[in-house]
Amino acid sequence: MPACNKLRCARGAAATCAGALLSYIEGVKLPREVPVMTLPNATLFPQALLPLYIFEPKYRQMLADALHSHRMFSVAMQRPDRQRETPLAVAGLGLIRVSVGHKDGTSHLILQGLTRVELEAPVRTRPYRIQRIRPLTTPPCDTVTADALLAKVRELLRERLKQGLSMPAPFLPQSQKNPPPPPFSSKDVLNYLDSITDPEQAADQITIAVLPKAAERQAILEAVDVETRLRRLIQFLMRDLGSRRKGRHE
Repeated sequence: MPACNKLRCARGAAATCAGALLSYIEGVKLPREVPVMTLPNATLFPQALLPLYIFEPKYRQMLADALHSHRMFSVAMQRPDRQRETPLAVAGLGLIRVSVGHKDGTSHLILQGLTRVELEAPVRTRPYRIQRIRPLTTPPCDTVTADALLAKVRELLRERLKQGLSMPAPFLPQSQKNPPPPPFSSKDVLNYLDSITDPEQAADQITIAVLPKAAERQAILEAVDVETRLRRLIQFLMRDLGSRRKGRHE
């Protein structure tokens, strides 16, 4: 099969799988309170897959308890100005899709993002943190404005590709029946991102794929409305491109 046809099939399969996944996520009943894992640089976006290695005793217990209940916990970024465990208020709620335990008591797991949440009052902090959550619902957006902002994002991504900057492939939903896809080039990733027409989904997937700085990803995670996400994404992409142009001329 020609490469272009393979890519077209992969994009079509990804779109179909993403649509089914979104319907599944919207049907999940969310608990009122969940365990919270606080990490220094991690962000969990809706529909994203986050691999985690569980080794701390408190998180081993958290994982065991979650697997015997609703299989959900939240991943929050640690406040950079605090020494003690202090999660930022906006986090991602995830569902444990795969968990593999090891003889030494550690585990590898895949957490799938369900929704943005606001962390409310702590229920307890020992042996691990549990907090009440409030799901954050994306308000309706102005379609014309969102489409114009997304077009600007795509323009910046194409400029990024022309400069030869790498774009790691986003985590794509995969079926257990199908083998993992072959490695994608930066152009393949750009083509995949171009195929996402929904501005909300595009903003999140592009953030996952191209923003290496945790603080920038967190800023977009905290943006509830789509227009703000896209404007922040444009700001970060322009800043990155500008700094790289400056570096080449120095």
